[in-house]
Parts: sequence; structure tokens; C-alpha cells
Amino acid sequence: MKTLHLQYFAILREQRGLTNESMQTNASTPAQLYEELKCKYQFSLESEQLRAAVNGEFTSMDTSLSDEDEVVYIPPVAGG
Repeated sequence: MKTLHLQYFAILREQRGLTNESMQTNASTPAQLYEELKCKYQFSLESEQLRAAVNGEFTSMDTSLSDEDEVVYIPPVAGG
């Protein structure tokens, strides 16, 4: 079990009702973590629609996560 620090933006922040939180999880990748979050909070986006950043750097969804990592999911952003 590891503790991860999460930040939410745009639609994910709206759906979760929070900007950030810490949680304990057994997820070992951003993809696994997002699937856990999606089930828990009924997020509407699929993981393929997101970019992930771990500790401030964009990364693939199958990167290994470590205890105390900061994970940010970047949803698609509409421009205008």
C-alpha cells in the first residue's frame, strides 16, 4: 500500500469536487490508479483521453508509481 498525492483539473475537479487529495492505494501505474478513481468517483472520461504527470513530469500511463508520488491527470481542454 502506498500513499499518493492527487491533483484534479477541469472536468475531473468538477466531478470530484476537490482540487487535490491524498489517498492510499495498491495501484502500481497511473492507468491502474485512474481506473480505481473512475470506479470510486464515477469519472466520465476514459483513461485514453487523459495525460498523466508524475512528480511534475509528463509520463506514460504505465509508469511505475512509488510511495508519496504526486499524480496529476490532465483532461482534454477546450480552446477558443
